[in-house]
Amino acid sequence: MKQVVQNYKSGELALLDVPVPGCKPGGVLVRTAYSLISTGTELMKVSEAGMSMVGKARSRPDQVAKVMQSVATNGVGPTYRKVMGKLDSYTPLGYSLCGIVEQVGAGIDDVKVGDLVACAGNEHALHAELNWVPKNLYAPVPDGLAPQHAAFGTVGSIAMQGVRQGEPQLGEVALVIGLGLIGQLVAQLLTASGVRVVGVDPDPARCELAEGLGAAACGDPASAAVEAAVAELTGGHGVDQVYLAAGGASNQPVELAAKLSRDRGRVVDIGKCRLDLPWNAYYEKELDVRFSRSYGPGRYDPSYEMEGRDYPIGYVRWTERRNLACFLDLLARDRVDVEPLVSHIADFDDAVETYRSLKDGELKAVAVLFRYPEQAAESGESEPATVTVPAVRRSGGAPLPARSAKAPVRLAFVGAGNYATSMLLPHLAGRDGVELSTVVTTTSLSAANAQRKFGFAQATTDLDAVLGDKSIDAVFVVTRHSSHAELTGRALLAGKAVFVEKPLALTEDDLSGVLAAVEESGNDRLQVGFNRRFAPLLQEAGKRFGARTGPASLRYLVNAGRLQHGSWYLQQGTEGSRFAGEGGHFIDTASWLLGADPISVYAVAASGNDDLQVVLRYPDGSTATISYVTTGPSSFPKETLDLVADGKVLRLDDFVRASVYSEGTAGRKRWVSSRLPKARDKGQEAELAAFIKAVRTGGPMPVPLESLVATTAATLAVQAGLHGGAPVTLESAR
Repeated sequence: MKQVVQNYKSGELALLDVPVPGCKPGGVLVRTAYSLISTGTELMKVSEAGMSMVGKARSRPDQVAKVMQSVATNGVGPTYRKVMGKLDSYTPLGYSLCGIVEQVGAGIDDVKVGDLVACAGNEHALHAELNWVPKNLYAPVPDGLAPQHAAFGTVGSIAMQGVRQGEPQLGEVALVIGLGLIGQLVAQLLTASGVRVVGVDPDPARCELAEGLGAAACGDPASAAVEAAVAELTGGHGVDQVYLAAGGASNQPVELAAKLSRDRGRVVDIGKCRLDLPWNAYYEKELDVRFSRSYGPGRYDPSYEMEGRDYPIGYVRWTERRNLACFLDLLARDRVDVEPLVSHIADFDDAVETYRSLKDGELKAVAVLFRYPEQAAESGESEPATVTVPAVRRSGGAPLPARSAKAPVRLAFVGAGNYATSMLLPHLAGRDGVELSTVVTTTSLSAANAQRKFGFAQATTDLDAVLGDKSIDAVFVVTRHSSHAELTGRALLAGKAVFVEKPLALTEDDLSGVLAAVEESGNDRLQVGFNRRFAPLLQEAGKRFGARTGPASLRYLVNAGRLQHGSWYLQQGTEGSRFAGEGGHFIDTASWLLGADPISVYAVAASGNDDLQVVLRYPDGSTATISYVTTGPSSFPKETLDLVADGKVLRLDDFVRASVYSEGTAGRKRWVSSRLPKARDKGQEAELAAFIKAVRTGGPMPVPLESLVATTAATLAVQAGLHGGAPVTLESAR
């Protein structure tokens, strides 16, 4: 990948090819869409790098003091080599960006791949195509906020923290000295807080810009107009707060602050300006001088920034991450406007030339954005994304040995969690012709509990022993999502019929691995727990609906609801997204009702949550739209489905009631099921009965393997579509 770097010794700027950062636990890997150049902080660093060694020393006396301490401790030679080695190294630039989550590290559950996030930090939000960003240094971008505007998040947080330090109140008057990028944002935030703002800057264009964005009056620091505006707005008392957002070596801002402040006013230093406080002026007014430390509480604290340890909100209301999220919210609600601040947008490939133009004064700007390759090509033609549906090959391997139809079907369960013990095992325990042979879990007690409750003959933690037991006919894989593909492949290779809960696989490679096991072993005895097509109510409704001749339109609303805090479903880095884990149910149901496998997938996600809209297209022109939402009320039914075709409508209300409407030559017809007296039957019992029958008789599996593979590939294509922002073609392997 490419990254902007600078050699502090020589002043050289370069767009360097560097390795892609790894996605460590506790953070996310973000592909940058836009990054913002801080025309104050960054240009100061660029300018310093171009100085002589004496000039560098004069500009950074704090670093000179450290060098002298090192000389006293380690001697001249070692210190010289250490300093020269550090100076003659590439250092990064940048600290404010917006991008798309490309990979989610372990322990992250508040964003998912494809989400848009704003990122902060001079070590993590760099001018680079990819950045690893720890949890407390990113925030999800609200729905509808443009990425180029969200890229202002960090500088907005700096301005916001400065405003918070000033503690503004409704009706007060504030003076903002320096109307660069930070000063412009400070002025807007104060105006949004009900404070009247007077701005000071020697650049008339910046003064005009600030007035256009809400400042009451702006002018040159040497002009009488500023003093007159302050006197008029404050009745001659002086401003309540002064915000120093200027840089440079002049002491004028500090002196002006004292002159125009009221008695016991507040002076907040946000920028890096000279602070030789005129003692008499500050003493006589008893001015309260405050400093604003970057983005807010948490800055420079490794336990907060790197380890993700948040501060309790009851003790620290506004941390740097909360400031970041708050500023994004203000942008999304049009309380702050950054579009007028954008002076120039440069392609990332032109980064070095852009810095040179800024440094030399050819490009005069308040804010400059880098636009990264994918954004630059957004309006052009792009290659359509594809997900390959692997071909099912059954060559090789020996057929499964014949079994006696009179012998009980002996089952082993790998995993005995909530779903297995509530939705599967109750239908199998005590069933005629079924013997629960062995339960395998990773913890001894859970295996023992399942053995006691459901009557397994054995309980163990040894999976190899179970797979090697020739008396076991079928293995149920009911573990966490990330292990499904591997365990399924091992059981197939061991010659077992396999029932695996959804999802079959979380990646294309995992899916290919399962099919490689089928080909190697010749064993295709596989069923995935897509139970809804077996639901009696849906089966009956399908029969009432009858055959169709034209394309159909299907709408499936899934009110999935929120997950409880701590649920392992939230471990997206290892267990996949919620839709990856559950979405196969709904795709399989749609495909079964439409009688075909999808050929393309288009997915759109809401920002900040797991809500999805998935549109599936089928060979005959039929479409299925799955609305998977997590933000609906729990009082609303979980699943409602409508199928429309040929003048007919099938309606399913949460597996409690179904109806079919039709019109024809005989007039209007309507069939409505009776309300079920028992709990919802989503087909688990019928599905298990079909699987057991197939194992006992050696007949076909309840769902063809090709259909299971197509549904899994379509589920994977949803994630690919979210990342690419375009329809994904499902391409069959030849």
